[in-house]
Amino acid sequence: MFDLKYVKRKRLEIGYSLKDMADLLDIKNASTYYKYENGSYSFKAEMLPKLANALDCDIENFFKEKLSKIEITEKKSSFKQEVEK
Repeated sequence: MFDLKYVKRKRLEIGYSLKDMADLLDIKNASTYYKYENGSYSFKAEMLPKLANALDCDIENFFKEKLSKIEITEKKSSFKQEVEK
């Protein structure tokens, strides 16, 4: 799952406004970019390289936190099965 909180946090850390992001991603205005950042619209795959470049990160970072939670859940499940044996 795409981590929108990460995108917003990185944007704010760098100091970019919504308008700055819209310009960097060739989105028509700040309002439209905001709809991507808040989840009303989904970032398209072809937008991810520009987004990663703008936020100075790797594309995988947009998914990292969610994958970590999945991995934790899998490990908990595996541990629970071992304990129940």
